[in-house]
Amino acid sequence: MISRQKLVGWILVIVSAFYLAWFVKERVFTAGPPISHKEWVQVVGSIVIFMLGTANVRLTAMRARSHTSISDDNPKNRA
Repeated sequence: MISRQKLVGWILVIVSAFYLAWFVKERVFTAGPPISHKEWVQVVGSIVIFMLGTANVRLTAMRARSHTSISDDNPKNRA
């Protein structure tokens, strides 16, 4: 079963990656009006959200590893 933290992390990563890809494709590489200050703030926010999602996924993996190592070291689990 996937944990809620890992699921939320992956959703943040995927949504922000799609937005960044769209921004680069549609706003940076095509001709059009200049990119406004608001759009740059949204891009920076999307990068921050991408980093937070990545941290969520990595912290969940670290928690799962430490949880299994703690349960393996527990003398009650040894028979």
